[in-house]
Amino acid sequence: MRPSFEEGGKLHAFRSVFDGFETFALVPNDTAKSGVNIHDAIDSKRIMSMVVIALMPAMLFGMYNVGYQNYLYAGTLAGASFVEIFCYGFLAVLPKILVSYVVGLGIEFAWAQWKGEEIQEGYLVSGIIIPLIVPVGCPLWMLALACAFSVIFCKEIFGGTGMNIFNPAIAARMFLFFAYPSKMTGDQVWVARESIFGLGNTLPDGFTAATPLGEIAQGITPQTSILDMALGFIPGSIGETSVVAIALGACLLLLTGIASWRTMLSVFVGGGLTAVLFQQTGATEMVWWHHFVLGGFAFGAVFMATDPVTSSRTRGGQFVYGFIIGAMAVIIRVKNAGYPEGMMLAIFFGNMIAPMIDHFIVERNISKRLKRMEKVKN
Repeated sequence: MRPSFEEGGKLHAFRSVFDGFETFALVPNDTAKSGVNIHDAIDSKRIMSMVVIALMPAMLFGMYNVGYQNYLYAGTLAGASFVEIFCYGFLAVLPKILVSYVVGLGIEFAWAQWKGEEIQEGYLVSGIIIPLIVPVGCPLWMLALACAFSVIFCKEIFGGTGMNIFNPAIAARMFLFFAYPSKMTGDQVWVARESIFGLGNTLPDGFTAATPLGEIAQGITPQTSILDMALGFIPGSIGETSVVAIALGACLLLLTGIASWRTMLSVFVGGGLTAVLFQQTGATEMVWWHHFVLGGFAFGAVFMATDPVTSSRTRGGQFVYGFIIGAMAVIIRVKNAGYPEGMMLAIFFGNMIAPMIDHFIVERNISKRLKRMEKVKN
């Protein structure tokens, strides 16, 4: 098929589309012939694919938890089987994933075709993260708008994957949060309410269910057990509730070297130390490790703060970058009762200052080397 899409072929106009599918399925046929190059079996598409695999535990558990919460609040959990619960959650979440990929990849393909460039592979990850960081009650048309906004205004106008300043998934969630706050927070968006193809239950119109973080912000002590918090059997964004599932993905990313352990570790250290400080000074009664198992703290630390494009790239900078994100997330949670989450804004701010952090780290290293050279000369 390739000759038809190459220069002079009858389908040359669609070369970008063919190249996108070919390089996704196969190792690229063309290699560099001159200059200093590193040849490796893994490229950016393989890296993105590995991150998608790491997201599978969180996604699959998120599907189950969507069904679990629906049956739980309907009072029919005891009579429901695992298959019924999972299938209901699968049917509730699948449309969001499809909309995310159809809209996001559709724009990526159209943009590349229009510009005559290669199709960027970064949306392989963003396309699955975006549905996982929104409530199950988020309408599909809103999700489509958010995906279009993130791809156009946070990726393509900067030059595509590798050139973007802000994480596209974070940008999509911020767009939804500030444009449609009633669909992204509150007590009415976290549990699926309608039955799907005979599965699940239709809940009353006035039904509400707050997340544990939302209850804490309102001064209510959550009744959820510690085990349920860690496993993820709580209301929340689709893929952010289970720390155990997120930890499985983190292990894969760390073992393969895809994610930076420096960034990941420092997010938890920064968040933990800040939480201990607030608890010791009486600013909050929330135990420090509760921050790790509630909300999107763990998910953000593992899958979004470690984004290699928008995070710090120097080794020293990764420690500083992660620490600032963790600390800021807890500060927002404790000091802003109207916004109990915090992780989204913390990562957005971290993306903003990551280049500055790297700049100071590089300048510091240059200064040290110059001083060593002067000593050698003397």
